[in-house]
Amino acid sequence: MPLSIVRNDITTMRVDAIVNAANESLLGGGGVDGAIHRAAGPELLRECHTLGGCRTGQAKLTGGYRLPAKFVIHTVGPVWRGGGHGERELLASAYRASLELALAHGCESVAFPLISSGAYGYPKDQALKAAVDTIGDFLLAHDMTVYLVIFDRAAYTIGGKLFADIAAYIDDRYVDAHTDSRAEQRRGAAFRGTPGEARVRGLGAPAPCAAAPGSLDEAMESLGEALGRLDESFSQMLLRKIDERGMTDAQCYKKANIDRKLFSKIRSDIRYKPSKPTAMAFAVALELPLEEARELLQKAGFAFSHASKFDIIVEYFIARQNYNIFEINEALFAFDQSLLGG
Repeated sequence: MPLSIVRNDITTMRVDAIVNAANESLLGGGGVDGAIHRAAGPELLRECHTLGGCRTGQAKLTGGYRLPAKFVIHTVGPVWRGGGHGERELLASAYRASLELALAHGCESVAFPLISSGAYGYPKDQALKAAVDTIGDFLLAHDMTVYLVIFDRAAYTIGGKLFADIAAYIDDRYVDAHTDSRAEQRRGAAFRGTPGEARVRGLGAPAPCAAAPGSLDEAMESLGEALGRLDESFSQMLLRKIDERGMTDAQCYKKANIDRKLFSKIRSDIRYKPSKPTAMAFAVALELPLEEARELLQKAGFAFSHASKFDIIVEYFIARQNYNIFEINEALFAFDQSLLGG
């Protein structure tokens, strides 16, 4: 997917470029900076000596040498001084400068550490929020795969009230884990039955037709359209809803955090069956109300389940009409769930 939050060692990432959270001298240091220099070998330091340092919020590029990555992009994040000294703007600038430098050198994949969150003292939840927002904005305008590499996921959570609200929402709806498989089996059986059977099981009937227009001919035409949609595939429904909302394909798959190649497969294959995270991602990108999101999910053979924390978290955001997929993925990561996208 275009933006993925992962747990990994950034020095082992096989991407076009990794980003180094450096100091202004660019001559090595501790933490991620030191690890990258050790893995790249002494050639990296020799090249860094030629760069003349780097100002906070800016970025410079070197070769990757012994790293799997072709390039290292060195950027300097701000030191945290309480949040009232332009730290947020400087941190966003460090991410943007790095992404623009990667784009200028033809990089298709980039891996970032969480800049400034170590020795520079930037609060980890706020650092994650700034990273997700800035990278997300960039990816709405550019095609690139970006990894945000978190070495220790347990150290990062989304902040205060939102975290508590989501946790309470889960607690109110979550089915105990030992009932999960039986609940899913019942739902799966319902979907394998007839529409009437699904309705009996409470999984939701197809939406009723709109009230008949003024003439019988108009009413019959409306009924015909509704009947024609009974056999509509996931791909057909998705493309219809994109058109209805006046979106372009690119706007949709970028908002869904979906790779362009995957979207092309969905468009070209009328019977394409997406994964559940992919189907949910499109419901978010289309900004569907909860009932319409359920219908789109049903076309892919899935349903929202209160036996799944992943489903409940996505439902939480849709119910509150928050369709920022990067914020949703930030929350999913905080609760140790898989992410939305393809």
